[in-house]
Amino acid sequence: MDRSLYLAMSGAKQDMYGMQLHANNLANVRTTGFRADLEQARSMQAYGEGLPSRVFAMTERPGQDFSQGSVMTTGRDLDVTVEGDGWLAVMDPSGQEAYTRAGHLKIDQTGMLQNSNGNLMLGENGGPIFIPLPISKIEIGKDGTISVLPQGAPPEAMETVDRLKLVRPDNRDMYKDVNGLFKSKNPGEVFDADAGVTLLNGALEGSNVNAVGEMTSMIDLQRHFEMQVKLMKTAEEMDAASSSLLRLG
Repeated sequence: MDRSLYLAMSGAKQDMYGMQLHANNLANVRTTGFRADLEQARSMQAYGEGLPSRVFAMTERPGQDFSQGSVMTTGRDLDVTVEGDGWLAVMDPSGQEAYTRAGHLKIDQTGMLQNSNGNLMLGENGGPIFIPLPISKIEIGKDGTISVLPQGAPPEAMETVDRLKLVRPDNRDMYKDVNGLFKSKNPGEVFDADAGVTLLNGALEGSNVNAVGEMTSMIDLQRHFEMQVKLMKTAEEMDAASSSLLRLG
């Protein structure tokens, strides 16, 4: 009975983890450039003192869905979308280089270019991008080149200030950090800029989360959780019945 109770208990706990993962996906159904987390469950042997005779359930996040989300036209000069494979390089809160598909950009009061999450955008030299204010116009080219028109200057006086760092690593070499940004699986490694990555200006890539699919997965996990609870109740009843037989003996 203890084996079935242990398996059901660990299964119910992992079902809750699975529901949390799908709930997080569902909460980001409108997040720009979001990549849905995948979830799977498998059985694991419990090793320790004695024989490995116990098995427990484990839910894990094997990776993300890297399919492209729908592209929404905004017409805004500071909105960009990576066409096909590729990533925008940003600086994470710890100061390290990370990667994202969120291209809703803005300029703060000091002239630093950042995305809507507050991450500083990195230029092709690996440093943050500074926009000399004040400006009348800003353009981001297909190759990530940033050009500005200083305030009061004639229309033909556009100046190139920097170029967005665009990378195209193998998705298998990346992992999603706790802040939602992607990084290299090799600690401290940064990817080189790829001139073949192109941008679409005036558009944003939406989340690739399938809301219906996430809701269906949550319903399935909830039913599975209820089944695990019933199994724990059955194990308790079987234990009580065994104790009654021992008392009769």
